[in-house]
Order: sequence, then C-alpha cells, then structure tokens
Amino acid sequence: MKKITIAIDGFSSTGKSTLAKQLAKELEYVYVDTGAMYRAVAYFAMQNKFIGNDFFNKETLITALPEIQLEFRFNGDLGFAEMYLNGENVEKPIRTIEVSNFVSKVAEVSEVRAKLVEQQQEMGTNKAIVMDGRDIGTVVFPNAELKIFMTASAETRAQRRFDELEQKGDNVSYEDVLKNVVERDYIDTHREDSPLVIADDAIEIDNSYLNKEEQFAAVLELVNDVVKTV
Repeated sequence: MKKITIAIDGFSSTGKSTLAKQLAKELEYVYVDTGAMYRAVAYFAMQNKFIGNDFFNKETLITALPEIQLEFRFNGDLGFAEMYLNGENVEKPIRTIEVSNFVSKVAEVSEVRAKLVEQQQEMGTNKAIVMDGRDIGTVVFPNAELKIFMTASAETRAQRRFDELEQKGDNVSYEDVLKNVVERDYIDTHREDSPLVIADDAIEIDNSYLNKEEQFAAVLELVNDVVKTV
C-alpha cells in the first residue's frame, strides 16, 4: 500500500494525539506528538527558571536551546513512544496543567519553532508518518497528502481535559482548565510565527459530538480514499 504523510492540526484538547496514535497503530506508521516536544521545551524552561507566572526570559531560553536534546523512545508496554528530555523520561510532568499554562508562550518563540520544525521535517523524510500539532499541515508538511483540522467548543475541550487530569489525580478546577484552554486558543491563533490556522486543503472535523470510535472510523475512511488516489 502506498505510504503517505498525515498531518493533524487543531485546537488544544481536541483529541489530536489520541486520533494520531490510533491511525499510526492501524496503519503501522510512525507517530510523532509535536505537542510533547513543545511541552518538553516549556518544562525545561520552567526547571531552569526561565519562565514563571510573571516573567519569561526568552533570550536566555534561546541561548540554551543547544542544550536541549529531545527524543521519542517507544514503550512496548504502553504501545507508544514517550518523550525524553536530555535522557530523562518526562512524559508525565509535561502533561501537567502547570506546563500547559506556559507551553503556548514558549511555542511563540521563533527560534524554538525553527529548532523543532527542522527535527520534525527530518522525521517525516520517508513518509508513513502521522504527526499532530498546530502547524503540521501549514508549515512542517505543507505537501502532506492528508491534512485534518480538528476543533470542538472550548467548553467541550475543557471538560475533556478536566476529566483527564482528574483521572490522573491532579487537583484542578474546571474553571482553571477552561481559562487555560481559552488563553491557549488566543495565543495559538494570534502569534506572529506560524499561527494556528486551517490549511486551504485541510478537512475540518468538529468532534464536539463524536466519540473516539466514530471519529477514528471517519478519518480512516478519508485515509483509505487518499491512498487510492496517490
């Protein structure tokens, strides 16, 4: 079967990673969670006191970028690759609400985006890849054979995120999660460098009222249709 590149973009907490993992497993493709890469850089900035609630030393972070080594390592028990930062598994700490509060600000920095986009493009050289993020179909893989743009209401996404964090044992309020979702939406769509926009040739999917199984079936059908035509 012909191998293609699948780019999945969209707002935070729309289930991009879940869908991408499902597709990669079904198609036996490589899955890359670009959001984890930006989260890892944000976590690095937090750990090194480059960013906080009332400050962000961008130039210090830019200077330190060569010190940041990112790597995905496949975990056979979990069935997917986990994010490693400078040799340390950071899959759990990068998923916290604290990192979520800073990741969009870090992702605004052009030098950070340039570093990560270069790595992401290298990963997709041989196609057979599913990548999700904010600028995959517009910047990383503008020639991807299939581009999906996922959306849902802010309230729906906040509830999903809140439920996910609660299940992990995190002590958060729905109001704080909703505030984070709305703030990230604004930053992601208004940044100067690679803002979140829907590519002209992307297929938009509003999954506010779709469950994971329905969404997966719909997108898998799109994949099969594209593969037949390339």
